[in-house]
Amino acid sequence: MRRITLMTEPLTPIKLLAACAVVTIGSALQGSVGFGSALVAAPILVLINPSLVPGPLLLCSLVLTGLMSYRERQAMDVSGLKWGLVGRLPGTLVAVVVLTNVPKKELMLTLGAFVLFATALSASGLHLNLTMWTLLSAGALSGFMGTISSIGGPPMALLYQNAPGARLRSTLSGYFALGTIMSLLALVAVGRFGRDEFWSALVLLPGVAIGFILSARTRQLFDRGYTRAAVLTISAVSGAMVILRELL
Repeated sequence: MRRITLMTEPLTPIKLLAACAVVTIGSALQGSVGFGSALVAAPILVLINPSLVPGPLLLCSLVLTGLMSYRERQAMDVSGLKWGLVGRLPGTLVAVVVLTNVPKKELMLTLGAFVLFATALSASGLHLNLTMWTLLSAGALSGFMGTISSIGGPPMALLYQNAPGARLRSTLSGYFALGTIMSLLALVAVGRFGRDEFWSALVLLPGVAIGFILSARTRQLFDRGYTRAAVLTISAVSGAMVILRELL
């Protein structure tokens, strides 16, 4: 079997299968719960081939969230999606400014601790209503965290943790799809996404397709009362990974 060359490193058949397997697992998780694909895939893809992150993985994420948004489009909270996206823009801009003025390590540790704290409060029974202000705040924090740490899912997911599974998945998918477009455009603008990254993403798309198909079954399992527990677990792992990544 011929080697596929991705940017500066060859992707051997074994590495290709491993990369697709990782993307399959991440896509199945996100298709079932609403987020978590990057949490699973990004750290391992970097080890397999660093050029698969962030651009190729972002394009895969765009395809996945687009499919998810369409599959459960009737359940989408359009109003919540709108306010979350409105909040995302200033959060992203603030993150860019903060990154140039605050040491990244201290910032990442603070964000990780905040996610763990918010997850603990949610697990204890704290419930925030879906209002314009909570959506704006969650969107802003998500944009801020996503720009700095590439893990922006927990704020919005925690806000929707008590929503029906279909509503949570479809709304988060719409939010992430539009946010991913912004991120890809930014990468294009700075020369970090081009033809090589596009072809790199294409070899991962079979994993996206398989994971999406599998999630048609697995999401039904989570919808039997396990969605909230999954959201809290993934959020806690996200916060812990942000902290460990800086300490190790």
